[in-house]
Amino acid sequence: MNTEIASAGFAAVGSAPRLQIVALLVRAGPVGLSTGDIQQKTGIPASTLMHHLKSLMEGRVITQVKNGRTMMSVANYDHLNALAAFLLEECCVDMSNSKERELADG
Repeated sequence: MNTEIASAGFAAVGSAPRLQIVALLVRAGPVGLSTGDIQQKTGIPASTLMHHLKSLMEGRVITQVKNGRTMMSVANYDHLNALAAFLLEECCVDMSNSKERELADG
């Protein structure tokens, strides 16, 4: 994952309502939730919810699948895992470098 894609994903969840929607969809599992269910559970007005869902789709954080006449929103677990890995891939790298410098300066 590159910085541009990661930035778009993090920006997509960069508001409390969008983060609430993603958390709700993560809990819902791979079946996802309909737009009506999301609206009912969050209390977000329909027009605002559609805006949030569009932003989450653009950030690749969720996907949408048509099930008959119903649009289902589903957490994009692969992308969410990739975003977490992007943040953590260099965890503590500088810590070992600073310890080495500390020992060398001794």
